[in-house]
Amino acid sequence: MTDTTPTETADDTAGVDRPWLDASLPAEERVELLLAEMTLEEKAGLFFHTMIAMGQDGGLAETDTVFGLPSNRDLVLERRMTHFNLLGVAPTPGAMARWHNAVQELAASTRLGIPVTISTDPRHSFSDNPGAAMLAGPFSQWPDTLGLAATRDPELVERFADIARQEYTAVGIRVALHPQVDLATEPRWSRQLQTFGEDPELTSELAAAYIRGFQGASFGPGAVSTMVKHFPGGGPQKDGEDPHFEYGREQVYPGGAFELHLKPFEAAFAAGVRQVMPYYGMPVGTEYEEVGFGFNKSVLTGLLRERYGFDGIVCTDWGLVTDADFAGQPFPARAWGVEHLTREERMIKILDAGADQFGGEACPELLVELVRAGRITEERVDVSARRLLREKFLLGLFEDPYVDAEAADRIVGSEPFRAAGAAAQRAAIAILSHRDGVLPFAKGVRLYVEGIPTDVAAAYGEVVASPAEADIAVLRLKAPFEERSNGFEAYFHAGSLEFAPDVVAHVQQVAAAVPTVVDVFLDRPAILGPITDAAHAVTGNWGASPEAVLDVLSGAAEARGRLPFDIPRSMAAVAASRADVPFDTEDPLLRCGHGLSL
Repeated sequence: MTDTTPTETADDTAGVDRPWLDASLPAEERVELLLAEMTLEEKAGLFFHTMIAMGQDGGLAETDTVFGLPSNRDLVLERRMTHFNLLGVAPTPGAMARWHNAVQELAASTRLGIPVTISTDPRHSFSDNPGAAMLAGPFSQWPDTLGLAATRDPELVERFADIARQEYTAVGIRVALHPQVDLATEPRWSRQLQTFGEDPELTSELAAAYIRGFQGASFGPGAVSTMVKHFPGGGPQKDGEDPHFEYGREQVYPGGAFELHLKPFEAAFAAGVRQVMPYYGMPVGTEYEEVGFGFNKSVLTGLLRERYGFDGIVCTDWGLVTDADFAGQPFPARAWGVEHLTREERMIKILDAGADQFGGEACPELLVELVRAGRITEERVDVSARRLLREKFLLGLFEDPYVDAEAADRIVGSEPFRAAGAAAQRAAIAILSHRDGVLPFAKGVRLYVEGIPTDVAAAYGEVVASPAEADIAVLRLKAPFEERSNGFEAYFHAGSLEFAPDVVAHVQQVAAAVPTVVDVFLDRPAILGPITDAAHAVTGNWGASPEAVLDVLSGAAEARGRLPFDIPRSMAAVAASRADVPFDTEDPLLRCGHGLSL
């Protein structure tokens, strides 16, 4: 049964004939019937795809003062917007479903009743970065995408995506702002965790499986539309810096490997991906215009639309037009190469480039003004409006936009789904070095742990207070990074890959007292040499619970993970490598695909 809230009336819907609701008609015909009825303001609302917040326990959200988000009513009723990226999580899946239904009720109350499409960044892993991914919350919890790559198992990846599809649709999410198929060819880059790693062939194979799982055998009601990113490949960042920030705006190709970064997108197109997001970066030293990819007609029209024949939705990355604040701090528009343009001129250039939606923007009145002034034609508006409406029809949103809140509580985070996620966490863990036969350790040993709750460790042995008292020590570390600021920038782990001397010294001290295992969260390929030299065993993970790690170390779960990238030997080798070429650091410590078995 559908759990909804009472309808709020924003427009007078009386007397509006709605022939586009006839499901027996082809989607293209329904689009034209609806488009002919729409005002310019209603069309403009389709073009803006921004963040939206949930209210308490399934209610509508008022204005958000932390992130500066307008109220739900403002976005839907006043701005006539119908595409939103959901921010945060609710305490229960049912609450998320009730909120979704309340928003759909708002949309139903408008003059034409165009349903809302809810999207999301990844939300099934251990990551918490509002610029990339969110904590799993009530959803089943899996390794991050790099961890899926570490399994090297297309069937597992497709199974993950199918489970994620079921959980998304249960709460009303119908667009995945992923997969991220950028190649992690610059070891310092901060966005690797959501990629499939460094190998173009593996990335292509797993990306196709991911898309199949979300979209199903045939795209339609019950599917989740996937938005592959970041076209034409966001990995080769100068010095590994990220283009969320001005100092990282340049993408460079010293190895002439621009075409190689297109390979995973070709696999995504062959798998039927529905939507594409270009990245912020601007290409330097190529045949393409040196402006951010969202503004880049030579890339979006010449390459994506014409060469590849892509006629799906193109949505820019967030915030190309308007300067903003993030949690009270200034966050300028990522208008790289066109910083000098006005907001209006940026919007014109994005549409001329071939994009359909402005990600992270909520200013449809600006688009209306540009059309009224004759600077953008309504015919151009209609081209994108057709694509955006077609997706809503094909997803079945006009037939039934609502979800069952009681069913959401049963489906999302169900025991079988959680068990599958937990099994994937274990399968992704890679044993990178091992000596002296310390693994697997026997249950019941005296355990010294760091980074593992003592109550969890107690299920595997007697927890002791110091290395000197232990039979084995297990230390959990995170890959190193340089702290940049306390704001949005702090979420992006960039800079040096070397462990601080005090960290290395601590591992050496513990390992001198007791056989020691170090487990490292490898969101980037850390310089592991000092750690592997000191510790008796080193494992890598990309999102794993303490129980998953201890199960692998104790032999209760098989060690199956393999590295999804090379592990460099030194920062000098990283600095000397070509940012666009995979496997280019000299004499790496460990090769992509490395992983030991017990």
